[in-house]
Amino acid sequence: MRRPIRTVGVLTGLILTLGGIVAAAPTAPTAPADIPACTQMAAQAGAQTTDAVTAACRRGVVGDLQGCVSGLTEAGVPGGAANGACRLAASEPR
Repeated sequence: MRRPIRTVGVLTGLILTLGGIVAAAPTAPTAPADIPACTQMAAQAGAQTTDAVTAACRRGVVGDLQGCVSGLTEAGVPGGAANGACRLAASEPR
């Protein structure tokens, strides 16, 4: 009778320990983003802050730098400024 009780105790302790590790682990990596800095840089380069500019900056946030640069370029932002703005979108806000 003692062996099953001991086994149940060990399994319970193991489950609680693993549950604590899982609970302490981050659920998902958060993507640091700075959409306002991206749109501001696009505006400084001469583009209007439109929905297209904001959408392009959002692409930069998720790591689609090529799509972000393409979207900003189509919105009238010069290539170098578009590249810099997209890099800002993917960086941590300041």
